[in-house]
Amino acid sequence: MTTRFLFVLFLFSIQPLFAEILHYKGTPDKPGNGKTIVLVSGDEEYRSEEMVVQLGRILAEHHGFDCTVLFAINPQTGEIDPIILNNIPGLEALQKADAALFSLRFRDLPDEQMRHIDTYLQSGKPVIGVRTSTHAFNIRAGTYQHYSFNYNGDKRDWQQGFGRKILGETWIAHHGEHGKEATRGVIVPEQKEHPIVRGCSNMFGPTDVYRLRLPLPEDSTPLILGAVLEGMNATDKPVEDAKNQPMMPIAWLKSYHVEKDGQRVTGQAFTSTIGSSEDFSSEGVRRMFVNAVYFLTDLEVPQNANVDIVGVFEPLPMGFGKFKKGLKPTDL
Repeated sequence: MTTRFLFVLFLFSIQPLFAEILHYKGTPDKPGNGKTIVLVSGDEEYRSEEMVVQLGRILAEHHGFDCTVLFAINPQTGEIDPIILNNIPGLEALQKADAALFSLRFRDLPDEQMRHIDTYLQSGKPVIGVRTSTHAFNIRAGTYQHYSFNYNGDKRDWQQGFGRKILGETWIAHHGEHGKEATRGVIVPEQKEHPIVRGCSNMFGPTDVYRLRLPLPEDSTPLILGAVLEGMNATDKPVEDAKNQPMMPIAWLKSYHVEKDGQRVTGQAFTSTIGSSEDFSSEGVRRMFVNAVYFLTDLEVPQNANVDIVGVFEPLPMGFGKFKKGLKPTDL
């Protein structure tokens, strides 16, 4: 075979892999240049496949971060399909990530994919968990069952899985009434000078507040509370009942600890239970996530980070099976 033929054969062999992964190259001469963010989506209800695309575009276009965006992919069609629970190609990109964002729900990934997430955590690099990532995994078999949201096995420090151990909480319940009581973000008064909340005075999302067990683990710092509203509009008033007495945290920082070769590895996680695609219509919500990326990658958080929408962003409503069908990563 000629060298040229072998090269063409090589390109053909890797084309399906590249087609399943979305890359946004960072704009030169921006603060994030030289840093890579991996954004991993996979939930059936809150359109994370839309949110991670827009956040990746904002981080790359306005702030210079190289962004790799991953999706739940139907292996038969190559299409983005959040109903597929056991396939997120491209997780090996985590090997080169400076920070990773997960927006997942009840994923049952095979060992060969979970291994990349496990290795990433053992590096102690920062984690951002969004909404249903408190119950990101429901691993039925294999090496990584301890990541499951309801794990109660022999690994005592992994009780209730990735959500509780890494992010600070697992799935408990809806606190606001789902689909009827939206959320307004309220900055914790003692944290009003924290870099992550800089410029985030106006945060609203149609998703409801999640219930948590209070207080959060002792290595957690609540930054933003969620006021449960009377309705689904940003102008609605907070409910006057026990749901807001006290208000639940909807965004917090937490240290996480894992073992690697018998040694304790420490990293930092930022968790936000607000963050659906519809929530991302709020400028304050978008800025909170951008600020968190800056903060976790040891960059100075801008005074008023640019979070203007890049391209077209028309988020679909939350709900099971309501994702846009027939899309492949290359379409984005």
